[in-house]
Amino acid sequence: MSGLRARRLSRPTSLRGSNGVAFGPDGRLYVAQFLAGEISAVDLATGDVETVVPAGGPVQAPDDLAFGADGSMYVTDLVPGRVWRRHPDTTVTLVTDQVRLPNGIACVGDRLFVNEMIPGGRLLELGGAEPVVLTGGLAMGNAMQLGPDGALYYPHMLTGEVFRIPVDGGTPQLVAAGVHEPVAVRFDRGGVLQVLSRGVAGIVTRIDLFGTGDRTLLTSGLAGLDNAAFDAGNRMFVSSYAGGGITELHPDGRTREIVPRGFAGPYGVTIDLGGTVLAADHYRVAEPRQPGNDVTTTELLTFAHGIAADGDLLHVTSQFGQVRTYDRKTRAVRTRAEGLAEPLGIAVREDGALVVAEAGAGRVLAIDAEDTVGVLGTGFGRPVDVAVDDEGRWYVSDEERGAVYRLDGGTPAVLAEDLGAPQGIAVGGGHLYVTETANGRVVTVDLATGEVEEVAGLPASAGPVRDRPALQAHGLPGVPRLFAGLAVAADRSLYAVAGGSVLHLSPAEEPS
Repeated sequence: MSGLRARRLSRPTSLRGSNGVAFGPDGRLYVAQFLAGEISAVDLATGDVETVVPAGGPVQAPDDLAFGADGSMYVTDLVPGRVWRRHPDTTVTLVTDQVRLPNGIACVGDRLFVNEMIPGGRLLELGGAEPVVLTGGLAMGNAMQLGPDGALYYPHMLTGEVFRIPVDGGTPQLVAAGVHEPVAVRFDRGGVLQVLSRGVAGIVTRIDLFGTGDRTLLTSGLAGLDNAAFDAGNRMFVSSYAGGGITELHPDGRTREIVPRGFAGPYGVTIDLGGTVLAADHYRVAEPRQPGNDVTTTELLTFAHGIAADGDLLHVTSQFGQVRTYDRKTRAVRTRAEGLAEPLGIAVREDGALVVAEAGAGRVLAIDAEDTVGVLGTGFGRPVDVAVDDEGRWYVSDEERGAVYRLDGGTPAVLAEDLGAPQGIAVGGGHLYVTETANGRVVTVDLATGEVEEVAGLPASAGPVRDRPALQAHGLPGVPRLFAGLAVAADRSLYAVAGGSVLHLSPAEEPS
């Protein structure tokens, strides 16, 4: 079989999801990246990005950060429930592990405050032998800041409210209600409160608390806003947990990319009946678009990893145990199964049932129209993806055993082995296509002979591959494991996930 030429449909971003942001003593904008497990510094003049806290160290899931008076950087490590201090000499020490899902963080002189992103969370002052509780009952806290009046301002994400409390404690005061999906509160240089929304429209609610009291809305179109910082000239720079990157947001709604946005993963990929390519990207379903190498958020659909299009329906798996169906017309989400062990690849059977690779349990499942879960096959090591051929025969990739199986009456039969961590699979034209993640390539397996042939090389992964996803830390999901999805189009070209983007693989002799 002739080789395939790979063409990126989207540019990779150097900030795979961007969360907390703060200006450092050197004038650069520091960015916490929860999904990437690292912290970077951005030169706003050039857009250059430097990793200053790499993945694989003690800081595992940085979500927000703030700088103290001496230049130390304080970081909330969301999933493990820790707060760290990175000293000016770059050494890192633990401040506390006595918090649950710490998120929002603020420095007030030499004092350090954090809040917890859980229902019934606390707002704490750290630094002593034990955390000091200023208040409890937060309906999921997040990014907070000291206001011009000397009080700490913070959101209640679940209730759409903003509160403030004196730094020495007291009774919290409601500042604003009915705020659109608040995720962060920030004050500009003029003392106007800016409340960022985590929704798809990128709304910023501006409240002139200390002047007219007026409330205005700005719709930026930046899906999944997470945090913001203002420079000395009162320019506003925002991050996105969904699309990553750093963007300057002007008061009139115009935007300017400083660090390009892109995929956080991506993970699974599918093609709908209209030929639209859709990728599951952890916090959303997104579409890679050309020209421009852009990534457009189709829907904010939390914890989407495997994906299969089915008419107006999108079926998605979450490594945190769920299988859901999303109706693109009604926007309704239906949970089909939960409590599974790391479900990944998903496909639709001819009768409408969903077939799912349950990686953590070594099984392949079928979920029927009544959401009854049955077992199609067992005895796998770590099944990652599933695919079906024109004759209704099912195939399963097993990255742990380096093999691809065909299910013959529920019994796995080896079709190909000695593969390098096979993940995404797809069937077309008498061949099974397989993404070998350990070898960085796509191969075909002849369904008649089992012969394996390389057809395309792939760029390296955009991030570290974790042994297992961090599941249900403190009752909330953690960081998922990367998954390299694969899909075949009607013209037999392929769409593969690799290198932080979606690639189109077409015959080398065809024009791009």
